[in-house]
Amino acid sequence: MGTHHQGSETEIAALDAYLKLMRAAESVTARAHVALPPGLTLTQFAALEALLHCGPLFQSELATKLLKSGGNLTLVVANLERDGLVTRERTAADRRFVKVALTPKGRRYIGTLFPKIAASLTREFSVLTPREQTALARLCKRVGLGRPAYATS
Repeated sequence: MGTHHQGSETEIAALDAYLKLMRAAESVTARAHVALPPGLTLTQFAALEALLHCGPLFQSELATKLLKSGGNLTLVVANLERDGLVTRERTAADRRFVKVALTPKGRRYIGTLFPKIAASLTREFSVLTPREQTALARLCKRVGLGRPAYATS
């Protein structure tokens, strides 16, 4: 089902594409993340995954990477710290900056969980060919950055 909006063709096309993008994202997310243990939120998983693949990050960097507000991420990191999965350390030079890192327990936890999620996402995207997956990734990046077709890189 597309939009029922009675606007211009350009508006209808944009709204229809948006609705389909959002529905697909919600649907894939719901199915692919059934492997998440009870009590672990998607944002907590995303934070652990970012720390696994990027190494320790300042909390503000992590918030930017996850597209979350600083306040939201403070709570997420506090809960991960409470569970012994991450540590937070203020920098000596500027106490406002907080470095977040995986603990050994956190590294084991996400190291075991991530392959399950990766396999689930691989299954979800198997409905597309590798070429279609690459095209979808490119198009989503362009929309996410707000760049017109002629400005892609």
